Amino acid sequence: MTQYDYDLFVIGAGSGGVRAARLAALSGARVAVAEEHRVGGTCVIRGCVPKKFMVYASEFASHFKLAQAYGWTVGETSFDWPTFLAEKDKEIARLSGIYVTNLQNAGAELAHAKARLIDAHTIELVGKDKTVTADKILIATGGRPWVPQDMPGIEHVLTSDEAFQLENLPKRIVIAGGGYIAVEFACIFKGLGVDVTLVHRGPNILRGFDDHVRAHLADELEKKGIDVLLGCQHESVEKTEAGLVSHLTSGATLESDQVLFALGRAPYVKGLGLENAGVALKDGAVIVDDYSRTNVENIWAVGDVTDRINLTPVAIREGAAFAQTEFYDNPTTFDHEMVASAVFSQPAIGSVGLTEAEARHAHGKVDIYLSRFRAMKHAFAGGDERALIKLVVDQASQKILGCHVVAADAPEIIQMAAIALKMGATKAQWDSTCAVHPTLAEELVTMREKYLPQDLGAAA
Repeated sequence: MTQYDYDLFVIGAGSGGVRAARLAALSGARVAVAEEHRVGGTCVIRGCVPKKFMVYASEFASHFKLAQAYGWTVGETSFDWPTFLAEKDKEIARLSGIYVTNLQNAGAELAHAKARLIDAHTIELVGKDKTVTADKILIATGGRPWVPQDMPGIEHVLTSDEAFQLENLPKRIVIAGGGYIAVEFACIFKGLGVDVTLVHRGPNILRGFDDHVRAHLADELEKKGIDVLLGCQHESVEKTEAGLVSHLTSGATLESDQVLFALGRAPYVKGLGLENAGVALKDGAVIVDDYSRTNVENIWAVGDVTDRINLTPVAIREGAAFAQTEFYDNPTTFDHEMVASAVFSQPAIGSVGLTEAEARHAHGKVDIYLSRFRAMKHAFAGGDERALIKLVVDQASQKILGCHVVAADAPEIIQMAAIALKMGATKAQWDSTCAVHPTLAEELVTMREKYLPQDLGAAA
């Protein structure tokens, strides 16, 4: 008779938890997964996937305009928000169902309930009047939007979770935040015809990205008619008969139909009973080692709840590494270096490796290659949207330390560039690659002149 009900109990059925559970179950282990919301987690249900559908929907307005410049006769167009929502929800339901099926086919059990630790081996299924035991426990609960709970009028604001289910498309929206979620929603709503104001307390948007990229995208947002207010934040939100009024620290007031707070996400540990098992936290996140093990020997954590790199593919790789280590006798860690990321703004951003500032701090002298230009598609149509490509190169070894792209296809480009950077390509090896013409990406392998700070006016 076994000592525990399960070999592995996973708390959270998002991308990381599901991958770990499936692989563990396929090894023959007895696995159970608890999910208090819908299976699929943030990415599938209220994150990457529905957001990308919204990006696609919002891009058609600019596509129609470009089409006319290319000789197409475009008739009257209109956008129906309820139709889009219904189709989006159908697709999300289908994808969530695939996750459920994959778990079941692997032999894992699924409990639709919140899980709470009673101790290091005992889990309560809240509301089910049931407790179970497990040899190993994996925490994969992800993150949740953070809002300042003590701000007057906070009950009137939306978070990104609710933005996917708005009954009506607002005419005016104020978005608080300067990170990728705020920027993406600003572009989405603007593309759908909404008047958008972005409010950010910092000196520029997208903290953590390369400074040239940040400045470039800020300019592009302004060109699109998005009002970007920097150096201020919300003091309160007031509900009136006409809608909502945002009161800012600058003294300004903004009237809108909706206010969206996109101020970042926090690890979701509330109510999990981690203290009952002695799981240590730092700044609200679960502390783990290179193998995703917590300070408690039989408890692990992967994904956003650990606040390492909060990206879906990272959570998946962490979950897979955990399963390989614990259920396949194959000790595996995930290398968090050179992980590419994308911002689905308009134009989009693709980035991998170090920013210029990070590279100078870590390596001293670096060479910078930077190009800013109008892509063929927009230049032909007389548009003024500009692309940016930047390489950061270690001066001594000539190894490429960072690659940053701002352009419509930047996320697709950066996926391939990430392979070269992960392999440690040098600038000479990069330059030896023949360009594919005519493409935007060919600029990556044709930049020969080093960028100098005094070139800022011309090049940046």
